[in-house]
Amino acid sequence: MEKYSVVIVEDHLLLSQAIGNIVDSFSKFKVLYLCNNGKELTDKFSSLQNIPDIVLMDINMPVMNGIETTKWLSERHPHVNVIALSVENDDATVLKMLRAGAKGYLLKDTEKTVLESALLQVAKNGYYHTKNVTNLLLKSIHGEPQDDEIHFNEKELTFIKLSCTEMTYKEIADKMSLSPKTVDNYRNRVFEKIDVKNRIGLVMYAIKNKIYFP
Repeated sequence: MEKYSVVIVEDHLLLSQAIGNIVDSFSKFKVLYLCNNGKELTDKFSSLQNIPDIVLMDINMPVMNGIETTKWLSERHPHVNVIALSVENDDATVLKMLRAGAKGYLLKDTEKTVLESALLQVAKNGYYHTKNVTNLLLKSIHGEPQDDEIHFNEKELTFIKLSCTEMTYKEIADKMSLSPKTVDNYRNRVFEKIDVKNRIGLVMYAIKNKIYFP
């Protein structure tokens, strides 16, 4: 079975290698090569054999950053799909990458299964957008959110705030005088509401939306 080729553009070598190992573990994908920055990638593209199906692109890099590189690819190699893979989660940066031509946007704390799903959807459909990114795009086009504001009850808010501390889920359950199973239910419900997959995503959401102040 022929595999989709992937190039990783990331200036942190160990992280780049780790991401490469993960991608190589997916049955339908193979890593073509790694690049330290956008300039290294554009130089590689002078040879046809170095042009991949998908590029996993960091944003903050020296020499030539991810936004500049994505725009370059969109103009010269529009058939190459770019997925942003970054720690940046602010709306302005996400929109800049999408407007530059990125077909998807993932945070570096993304789970392995989500990364594989994103790669598959981009390979087959040409794009991958989470609910948050879709809402952001709609908001940028229409000037207002398209979904109702997310509401949390008092217990959910307490859970969110405690989750932003160093407490374990068991300690949170004790603090809230709830069973661990009930806290697990709160966690799953909150994760679903705000469309995140893990505690890091929850903390980022809480800080961004001023639910928790570090």
